[in-house]
Amino acid sequence: MFNDKSILVTGATGSFGQMFVKTITERFNPRRVIVYSRDEWKQSEMQKDKAFTQGQVRFFLGDVRDKDRLCLAMRGVDFVIHAAALKQVPAAEYNPHEFIKTNVFGTYTLLEISRNYYKSLKSDKKDKFRFLHVSTDEVYGDILKGRSHENFPYKPSSPYAATKAASDHLVSSYVRTYGIPAIVTNCSNNYGPKQHPEKLIPKLIYNILNNKSLPIYGNGKNSREWIYVEDHCEALIKVFQKGKIGEFYNIGSNKNLNNLEICNALIKIAKQNHVIGSNVKIKFVKDRPGHDIRYALDSKKILKTLRWKTKVNFAKGLKKTFLWYLHNNNYYKSISKKDIVKRLGTK
Repeated sequence: MFNDKSILVTGATGSFGQMFVKTITERFNPRRVIVYSRDEWKQSEMQKDKAFTQGQVRFFLGDVRDKDRLCLAMRGVDFVIHAAALKQVPAAEYNPHEFIKTNVFGTYTLLEISRNYYKSLKSDKKDKFRFLHVSTDEVYGDILKGRSHENFPYKPSSPYAATKAASDHLVSSYVRTYGIPAIVTNCSNNYGPKQHPEKLIPKLIYNILNNKSLPIYGNGKNSREWIYVEDHCEALIKVFQKGKIGEFYNIGSNKNLNNLEICNALIKIAKQNHVIGSNVKIKFVKDRPGHDIRYALDSKKILKTLRWKTKVNFAKGLKKTFLWYLHNNNYYKSISKKDIVKRLGTK
């Protein structure tokens, strides 16, 4: 599917984006993979990694809202994977304007460039062009009972989720109105290497490794569905290979755990693989506003129609994740300490 293709990946310097680029370059022989992001530092760090020094990987510095830069990056592209988005939910509650600009207007800008580019293609190229929009389970809002399938109404609770919902609708409208060959995927919580420590799992691991208390919002009963990042990448490959234009596909593991369960599981893994300090104890902190209680996806559609399912058992994936941060502790040193320690959403 990706052999001899030119692939544009927006937001490719994020933890998911890096894993996706790594996966397709290792498993396929793409003609070119364009790492498109506005983060110059992360691009320079990626270029030090042997996984991204292969000849087909190209680095392109640009904002997803920048028409001129996107036009340059789009030249000769066969596939677009749109993963660029601001994702820090608490930060969106403090400054929703930035999220609207990137997640909504940025998606609109990319769609407009893609629409004009698609119109310019010859018919044989049109048949092969694909646009994949990577989204989240948060668009469905609180799912207190059962699991949300693809026809569930969108009820986003946070400004972040609302911007992702809006971007999903924009992509869907461009399929219907302009015939753009696009697909939308909604994935559950990813975990794995190189996640920013504002996310729960890398935050807790950082605190365990540095003998700090483990802050948990509210009563710790907020439940999320967890999927290892490599499984997410494999699902997107299936969607590219067999997915139907205009469709939405939920991508999940069917494995829900609340924050307390995650925290206790990490403490157990840490004790087996590391000497932990006396300060490593759970500390309940004031909950953030609009904090959804539970997300849970019904992923039967992708299982039945595309024959995809997760491969990485959560317990094994969590241990693998902990060990990665343990043996790559310099990763934390590359991030501003205040961005690790500060907890948005609390006073």
